[in-house]
Amino acid sequence: MLRYALLTFGSLFAIIDPFAVIPAFLAMTARDTAEQKRRMAKTACLVCWLVMTLFAVMGPSIFGFLGITLPAFQIAGGLVLLLSSLDMLRAKRSALKETQEEMEEGMSKEDIAITPLAVPMLSGPGAITTAIVLSQQAEDWPRRAIFYAAIAVASLLTYLILTAASSGARKLSPTVLNIITRLMGLLLAAVGVQFILNAVHALKLG
Repeated sequence: MLRYALLTFGSLFAIIDPFAVIPAFLAMTARDTAEQKRRMAKTACLVCWLVMTLFAVMGPSIFGFLGITLPAFQIAGGLVLLLSSLDMLRAKRSALKETQEEMEEGMSKEDIAITPLAVPMLSGPGAITTAIVLSQQAEDWPRRAIFYAAIAVASLLTYLILTAASSGARKLSPTVLNIITRLMGLLLAAVGVQFILNAVHALKLG
């Protein structure tokens, strides 16, 4: 159970990757006060939690409606995570997180909390895919409780990190941020490969 909790939290936290969001967050809120930045970070993390939770709950219905099997979604999700992890290993923001156009739009908006910060920077396609796949692997109530708690804890830690960045940690070395991002990318690559291996194993058993 502890191993499941660590894997679930690690996967969700790595795909949200709040450390890689810090430079864009500070750039888009350069004209805002510390209080405004904290408010936007809080709103963004609440929306991130809500989006991932809703998609996790709706996962089975989505699969049934579209006729998608879990192994197929695991393989697709694994490929998405691998693409995202390759950018992270190069300390580069993935287009799965946000495009240049979304970044430029955020620079001109007064409130970036919901878009582009919450969606797609924090809870983009990779995060949603990870939440759906992990929710399908929570086969009993203890694991489901751990899964939903992991979403909440990952969102809370993201809020604390963004708040710290907006109120004094903005001078954190870019080198340190890049190292953390690369470590997150390595973890995410392993999770993506594991998703694919799980799908192949399930297909063989089927």
